[in-house]
Amino acid sequence: MREVKINSLYKHFKGHTYKVIAIGFNSETYDEKNPLKSKMVVYQNIDTNETWIRPYDVFVSEVDHDKYPDIKQKYRFEEI
Repeated sequence: MREVKINSLYKHFKGHTYKVIAIGFNSETYDEKNPLKSKMVVYQNIDTNETWIRPYDVFVSEVDHDKYPDIKQKYRFEEI
């Protein structure tokens, strides 16, 4: 699995730039036997300062090129 780096900048495939501010766990879904299932990425839009939270595995996933065939970027978020 790809590593997400705290304080690094990432470009979303739709064009916005975000700074990862933390990696955390969802307390409502946390499972000690499989903690990665509840791992979350906390990130902030560098233009609007809006803060977002997304599951780690979704943050590092590839773009759905069937849904977005014109997108050239491989991953949903790519470090810049």
